[in-house]
Amino acid sequence: MTEPTTLRVFVNGKAFAASPGATVLDAVRLLDAAEADAVAAGTRAVTDSRGLPVAPETPVTGGAVLRIVSARALRANEDEA
Repeated sequence: MTEPTTLRVFVNGKAFAASPGATVLDAVRLLDAAEADAVAAGTRAVTDSRGLPVAPETPVTGGAVLRIVSARALRANEDEA
């Protein structure tokens, strides 16, 4: 069986073709380089389709649904839990 040449990922509702082995940060960079820089700096964060935080270094899988959120808001939600 051959490996796929690209993986379909969704970032903030937009579909992108990511390379196998790409990370969450790579996927965000496909949407917007400035947003990716903000994620890397810790001022923005990424969540999955359920709203759970995803580390930027996590490898993406085909069909991944990612959302970029305020890191501050995400920390506030975690503090309430």
